[in-house]
Amino acid sequence: MNNSILPDKPSNSNKTCVGPTSEKAGKADTCKGCPNQSACASGATKLPDPSLKKIRARFETIGHTILVLSGKGGVGKSTVACQLAFTLASQGFQVGLLDVDICGPSVPQMLGLSGQEVHQSSSGWSPVYVRDNLGVMSIGFMLPGSDDAVIWRGPRKNGLIKQFFTDVDWEKLDYLIVDTPPGTSDEHISTVQFLKDCDIDGALVVTTPQEISMADVRKEINFCKKTEIKVLGVVGNMDQLKIPFQSLLFSNGKGENITAQTMHEISEKLPDLLDAVVSANVFNGTVERGPEKMAELMEVPFIGYIPLDPNLLKACENGRPFVEEYPKSAATEPFLSIVDRLKKAVEEKTME
Repeated sequence: MNNSILPDKPSNSNKTCVGPTSEKAGKADTCKGCPNQSACASGATKLPDPSLKKIRARFETIGHTILVLSGKGGVGKSTVACQLAFTLASQGFQVGLLDVDICGPSVPQMLGLSGQEVHQSSSGWSPVYVRDNLGVMSIGFMLPGSDDAVIWRGPRKNGLIKQFFTDVDWEKLDYLIVDTPPGTSDEHISTVQFLKDCDIDGALVVTTPQEISMADVRKEINFCKKTEIKVLGVVGNMDQLKIPFQSLLFSNGKGENITAQTMHEISEKLPDLLDAVVSANVFNGTVERGPEKMAELMEVPFIGYIPLDPNLLKACENGRPFVEEYPKSAATEPFLSIVDRLKKAVEEKTME
């Protein structure tokens, strides 16, 4: 594990802190006046975090752990994470979904679990179950209301993430999907640190075609490389808008709705069009500069595109499994293909 980018200095330390794991910790001139000087000088800060042993014990019953990452917000990362969990569960796997997006937990809504609460037993926190083989944990289950804001600084967020890893009793899982917030900050660093001895399989990285998105996603991929997290695959989300022809709306030059009239004329003159699927490039991504090319240049695998599909939006809004509810929708086959490629990448990682 390359720890050069991981912070090892307490948030209340002196600006010139040498770090609690340094040989000079608590003894250097720059340590004078620091509230942590005594602890650092005693050597206690050099000892391994005792919670790591407990985390390892929890993860002994988890087959595969996949982080879902993206450097950019709004690219559909939680959509992919939630529907990945739904799809794996529909294929008969025992699945857990952990939401470590502390300030923007959308997983409860996307899995139809809004208003549910976490329960505690002698073995730890019990996940909230969507179905017998799909359990979920999120701070969203702990808030008084879905609109309540979480206004926490880093240490408190990190403490909850650690508690998720040490206290949630997943029992036996085939897959644990970890949905992370955008960026490469506290939640990501804490997750990597806490799981460094758990042999996680790697990361699924989600982007959209715009350069403004891919610029941040490249940073996320570099974060993975520096922290030695294998990129299992890059997914290009919102690739093209694909909708049934009959879902189109038409208007004239005055902005008046002429959909009914237009559809009637088409049904008489070009009836085959009514069964067509219409595609449109909403963003400016191209093959030469899009997600697939980005992945090639950064030497990480690209495992597929997901089109903009209104039914995928509906499934997430209603907390339903997309591939089950809409088996013939435009994004269904591409999504299933991505899941298959991801499973293959996980199997290959296991054999390394």
